[in-house]
Amino acid sequence: MAVPAGVELAGPYVELSYIDAACERQRRPLLDCVTARFEDTSPVRPFRWVRGERNFAGWYWAATTGQHVGFESWLERDRLVLMDSDPEVVGIASQPFWLHWRDGKRERRHAPDYFVRRTDGSAVVIDVRADERIEPKDAEAFEVTRIACAQAGWRFERVGAPEAVLLANVRWLSRYRHPRCLHRRAANRLLEVFATPGPLLAGADTAGDRLATLPALFHLLWRQELAAEDLSVALLGPRTVVRLSGGGAP
Repeated sequence: MAVPAGVELAGPYVELSYIDAACERQRRPLLDCVTARFEDTSPVRPFRWVRGERNFAGWYWAATTGQHVGFESWLERDRLVLMDSDPEVVGIASQPFWLHWRDGKRERRHAPDYFVRRTDGSAVVIDVRADERIEPKDAEAFEVTRIACAQAGWRFERVGAPEAVLLANVRWLSRYRHPRCLHRRAANRLLEVFATPGPLLAGADTAGDRLATLPALFHLLWRQELAAEDLSVALLGPRTVVRLSGGGAP
């Protein structure tokens, strides 16, 4: 993999391999791929679960895209739920490409866990790995990925275990992420009620029958049209104060 003439890099020369819209594998220099919509690509490797393995792979239905997104561990799944709940995220793909580079002795490759597109058009490449599970070869791969992302104009994040209380709250709300939970009449009434901040359950009762208002309330909290007290501090409960977020979707 010789560096093309005229290209000057502060780090190793990197190529990407990925699956294009025609379901064919491509391999191109990184700098030829900076405008590619990797949030729409298929994973470059399958998601499998094998009996006895420590990790558990699967598929998560993302409300952000209306499609299933793969994960290779519970930790990746947890991060996927948090990304899906972020209103600034408009696209998510798992295992979007392989990065190829040479470490001086041999060719190396690494597939980041996620490629994320944000509302402002920017891109974020994300690797999920618990702090205590990062070995030297992993640290090297993450550093090469960080350098490659800087060259491409993307942001890179290596994230570990999320905060436990926040994750518990967002996982609860994710049960109501599907649009079928949004009863529009109940939602409009809830937005009126919580224009004045108040307790979650009392507000739901004021808005109408709990069977209709609670699913709509949790869906609005998921979409962040309504906001609760700091979700990283305390679990959602009947007395949780809810208010209009001021920045949610119309």
